[in-house]
Amino acid sequence: MPVTPKKPQIIYIPVAHDKRGNLSVVEGKRTIPFGIKRVYYLYDVPGGTKRGGHAHRKLEQLIIAASGSFTVVLHNGKKKESYTLNRSNVGLYIPRMTWREIENFSSGAVCLVLASEYYDESDYIRNFKEFKNACF
Repeated sequence: MPVTPKKPQIIYIPVAHDKRGNLSVVEGKRTIPFGIKRVYYLYDVPGGTKRGGHAHRKLEQLIIAASGSFTVVLHNGKKKESYTLNRSNVGLYIPRMTWREIENFSSGAVCLVLASEYYDESDYIRNFKEFKNACF
């Protein structure tokens, strides 16, 4: 099993090219550094809307622009980084204890999220000040 990275990173998902269309596969603990317990997706996001605005105590995620594009803004408690996702074979790994916001959704964008844990409201930190205090 791969070691879980401590920092966000871009993960390139293998592509099987075919004249009938491309195929990409994500396998837990192979393509990405965690097992997959939950999959969800955001779509039909109105222009100007931001999603996210929280961190997780345990959960790790991989975010993929399945269609269209959007920007993921991450904060580790000290610094902020932005990633624009616009390719369906590129994912952004987000480790635990990373604040995230998703913005600038293009028309028709689909944000696919693979998560390491089942939904658990107690895992969420929804207040940025509380998140920063928990980081140190």
